[in-house]
Amino acid sequence: MRKSLALVSLAVTSMVALAFLIPLALVVRRLAEDRAMDGAERQAGALTPVLAITVDPAIVEQALASTGGQVSVHLADGRVVGTAKATDEQLATARDQGLAFRAVVPDGRVHLQPVVLDKGRVVVVEAFMPEAELSRGVTSAWLALSGVGVLVVLASVLVADRLGARVVKASKALADGARRMEQGELAARVTPTETGPPELVDAAGAFNRMADRIGQLMAAEREVLADLSHRLRTPLTALRLDSETLGADTNANRVRQAVHALEREVNELIRAARHELDDPDGGRCDAAQVVHDRLVFWSALADDQQRRWNMRGTERSAFVPLTRTDLAAAMDVVLGNIFRHTPEGVGFVVALFHQPDRVVIVIEDAGPGIVDLEAALRRGSSSAGSTGLGLDIARRAAESTGGSLVVDRGPLGGTRVQLHLTRLPEQEG
Repeated sequence: MRKSLALVSLAVTSMVALAFLIPLALVVRRLAEDRAMDGAERQAGALTPVLAITVDPAIVEQALASTGGQVSVHLADGRVVGTAKATDEQLATARDQGLAFRAVVPDGRVHLQPVVLDKGRVVVVEAFMPEAELSRGVTSAWLALSGVGVLVVLASVLVADRLGARVVKASKALADGARRMEQGELAARVTPTETGPPELVDAAGAFNRMADRIGQLMAAEREVLADLSHRLRTPLTALRLDSETLGADTNANRVRQAVHALEREVNELIRAARHELDDPDGGRCDAAQVVHDRLVFWSALADDQQRRWNMRGTERSAFVPLTRTDLAAAMDVVLGNIFRHTPEGVGFVVALFHQPDRVVIVIEDAGPGIVDLEAALRRGSSSAGSTGLGLDIARRAAESTGGSLVVDRGPLGGTRVQLHLTRLPEQEG
């Protein structure tokens, strides 16, 4: 934008300068010519008193020497005193009409001044002005005008560049705030600069109000979630008490285990929601810790179903711009699909790969795989024997960080789900 403004200013100012300088240059040339011919007219007029007294060639020649110019006199008898430049037609016109005029000759211009004497005699005084004298001072005047034009153009470009710098600075600040907001930094705000254009100052204020509104809406959403989780506690407590009366057989133990798992999840939801309410700017978590915790949670059920499982890559931290609840929900969707849609005894592997700007979580099972991958990725889609149910939740979690979700068939023969998440710098962790 800054370069464009400078180029526009250069083009416009150049056209305006040319529109003034070209006519002004022509006027300067015309003034120089008029000045020179006025001098020639004065030289010719200076001889009129002499010719009125005498036409003696010797005296006339002495008078010509005192004029200091290239002046000649055409006497009535045809003799010429001095060097003549005018043509016979021009001389005849001056004698016949009796009027002074200027004419063009090969080396310059002449001023012809007829002087009427007694007995109808007409003497013509010719004052010659060469081309060099006609254009004297024109070149230096043109150079001065060109210099002024260049200075005006450069000054306008400099002013446009300074104005463009103000616009670009304010635009960059607004773009930087939007980029930070896109990356999940909900506390990002734009500081309106007083030197920026009023429109961008208004846009910065609107951006800040929008960011505040988003923060309020997210806080309200978390509050609703926390309230809903609290309201679930009462029926969940009743369900847990009822499960304690079912006896001690295998099915009763499984029901009690499921109820306890559900209670832990509700407690986790309440804790996470309250944590985000207390820390609304903390939309980030350690992906390695979340992966480890979710595997520990699901490992009890995996061992009960005799599923062999493995976990890799969680030894060091990997921070991503997701809340712990959102990432845990995405993990639970994928892991839950394995338990729901593959036979007992089918193993699975969860691995976390560290890349410079990405964190990749790979969840792979040895089941039959997903028959229709495109259908599995559609919101709310499911099919028998697949692990695709609810993958839209995982996809939205990955895309909210600027990443993506990839589902294909892995080396174990079953479904492989890859969560590509944007990685936050270590110093922010």
